[in-house]
Amino acid sequence: MSGINVGRWLAGGIVAGIVIWLIEGIASFTYMGDMETALEAHGLAMEMSAPVWALTVIISLIAGLTLIFFYAAARPRFGPGPRTAIIVAVALWFGGYLLSLVGYHMIGLYPMTMLALWGLVGLIELIIAALVGGRIYQEAEGV
Repeated sequence: MSGINVGRWLAGGIVAGIVIWLIEGIASFTYMGDMETALEAHGLAMEMSAPVWALTVIISLIAGLTLIFFYAAARPRFGPGPRTAIIVAVALWFGGYLLSLVGYHMIGLYPMTMLALWGLVGLIELIIAALVGGRIYQEAEGV
């Protein structure tokens, strides 16, 4: 059994992170107004300053690197390819995205319809990112 090809993991993870950031950014146009309204109802505000933008990029890259790390780790058990990428994406969605959405719901910060939309977008973006990043990592066969 061979180890993870670090170069391919980094390449796949960075690309997956970019995919996550792009999908999240595009999707945010559909709910940004509702999000600001929900925050204002709690006396909160969100300003998309340069540091916040940078943080969104960093968070997306961390998510992409984590996603492809687990894809690379799962390949020996489930085999390379889209099936494994989807399994990993769904598992990380349940273990990460869903739990944070439940937390938002528990404290009443955002309406349920917004959380459901975020959950759907998150699942789609993770699956697409895993498929793209996993495709890049696929070339590490035999390393």
